[in-house]
Amino acid sequence: MPKRTLGEVSPECRERLTTHYGREVSGWLDTVPTLLERAAELWKIELGEYHDAGHASVIATANSLDGRPLLLKAWADPARFHDEVTALRLWAGGPTAGVVEVADGLAVAAMEMISGRPGGGGRPPRELRTVAAALQNLHVLGRHLERPRDLPSLAEYLDQEVRPRVSRRLGAVDLGPWHELVDVLLPELVSLQEDDGRATILHADLYRENVLFDRLGHPRFIDPLPMVGDAAFDWAFWTVYYDLGRGTGARLVTAARIARIPVPVLAPWCRALAVDGLLYYLETADPRASRMADVLAWLSAPTSGNRP
Repeated sequence: MPKRTLGEVSPECRERLTTHYGREVSGWLDTVPTLLERAAELWKIELGEYHDAGHASVIATANSLDGRPLLLKAWADPARFHDEVTALRLWAGGPTAGVVEVADGLAVAAMEMISGRPGGGGRPPRELRTVAAALQNLHVLGRHLERPRDLPSLAEYLDQEVRPRVSRRLGAVDLGPWHELVDVLLPELVSLQEDDGRATILHADLYRENVLFDRLGHPRFIDPLPMVGDAAFDWAFWTVYYDLGRGTGARLVTAARIARIPVPVLAPWCRALAVDGLLYYLETADPRASRMADVLAWLSAPTSGNRP
């Protein structure tokens, strides 16, 4: 018989989601055990335990009746649930985690557990090139799909979220020694231009923890924040954030080679994302601010080959 409840989410999970969404998410977090119980009963699966990871959803392990390991994911934001499930279904058969079951009314889904355990399998020796090739395949797949009109666009994201929050944070944080550098790069953020020829469905959240590996060492992308727009955005995100402060140059060169987007075209996207990230880290007193500042300085150095 399936467990009836997993109990309350951990204090650490509650803190992460409250930081992400604000205190208003507290009421939803109280309902999570019931949501997961209802989903388990609906799909006739057995609940395991919470997998204490993620900043925008609650995750638990589970098993199907035939013993297949699954991950149950409950979203606090129904729009984010819709977009993520939509993209993963569109990418079905590609280098992503599979969607097994969906309960729209609960904003809960059962997902394939990569390599049979949370966090996936071990990372292969040629991780960089393997992930880059898989990301290119994901973009090629996205270009050939009929894209739902209700997925967000990159243009809207830049205009309605990124540029306004950068402007707000400029008046709220002390840039200290990075003031001049950020000032020089702000016009570049405003003038970013998409190339329609590179438009695809973007993953848009390419942190290293969102790329797992199956038993054969193949990358499988999870937890997208999908939008439709220029592939340069994904490559820039991967370059800057995949392993912040380590291997930035190697990722930039690899991205340019695999995606066939010249470094001088990718670099402004990288710098824009780094400016946005630096301001966020400074506003939240995140210790990664200095690492991001170092990345931004490297991306801005004429000798690095990143300037047009």
